[in-house]
Amino acid sequence: MRAQNSATSATSIAVGTPDSPTADAPTGVRADAPARPAPARPAPARAATGTAGNARARTASGTALAALGVVAFSLTFPATAWGLEGFGPWSFVSVRSVLAALIAGAFLLAGRVPLPSREHWAGLAVVVAGVVVGFPLLTTLALTTSTTSHAAVVVGLLPLTTAALSALRTDVRPSRRFWAAAVAGAAVVLVFTLAESGGSLSAGDGFLFGALLACAAGYTEGGRLARAMPGWQVIGWALVLSLPLTLAGSALGLAYEPVRLTAHALAGLAWAAAGSTFLGLYVWYRGMAEIGAPRASQLQLAQPLLTLVWSVALLGERLSPAAPAAACAVLVCIALTQRA
Repeated sequence: MRAQNSATSATSIAVGTPDSPTADAPTGVRADAPARPAPARPAPARAATGTAGNARARTASGTALAALGVVAFSLTFPATAWGLEGFGPWSFVSVRSVLAALIAGAFLLAGRVPLPSREHWAGLAVVVAGVVVGFPLLTTLALTTSTTSHAAVVVGLLPLTTAALSALRTDVRPSRRFWAAAVAGAAVVLVFTLAESGGSLSAGDGFLFGALLACAAGYTEGGRLARAMPGWQVIGWALVLSLPLTLAGSALGLAYEPVRLTAHALAGLAWAAAGSTFLGLYVWYRGMAEIGAPRASQLQLAQPLLTLVWSVALLGERLSPAAPAAACAVLVCIALTQRA
């Protein structure tokens, strides 16, 4: 009877305490002996579902942030055209960078962000050279001789340039489908550019092609750094570290170039500094860190078409009849690269 009661009692114990022994109790153990806790049943299906859901949410968030950056960038050329109504190219680029650095510095101080480690200084220098100085200066110089619509479509080659440099700089190797869609999108942009310019390149195209390389290098390095620190800190520190250079450029530019303060000039300067240089790059780098530089860069295929819309709405430029067809073709290429 004792053995029967003991066995029944031992079987009826379903749970144990954290101090329960790990060895199995032998048959016939005393009823008051501590029992081994029942092993938890794994839930691989639920874990896999949660992981997939997190990945989809991260992809959606990164895509939305990168797309917001593209919208901000699409306003850069119209804002620059407005700014050039009252500033020279050198003073405009320098002053916008100084204002953006002040905004970034205020955020860094408010957040008590520590200085970046030395291993990131070289990457930040590339961001400064490519995004803070190189691209704004070269495109501004190009806009002194080219229209915003022409410059926007030429810079539409930036996604392919960024994807190529990113593949060389990192271990990411996009698929053939990705490259095919990217090349097709770049081809559409190039054909559209030549058709808009009558089959020949403008005088400012040299500046624009140089700007492509500078910006692609800055985007690639900034996207890599955004995996180690928040994207707004990447562009924030790049702007702050460039202050000695941009302050000197502002002093020289304002001294030697005429300045005429108009509503358009001030509005263009304000957006170029706060919208394009700081806010746009902040959301862009953060989105690029979540979905990768090659995929994020393909969203910029829509940037030239958005800039054309702003050029018509804000500058009164005439839109080519080929623009809607080019827009549809580019959007198809974007959809293919996002699924590749």
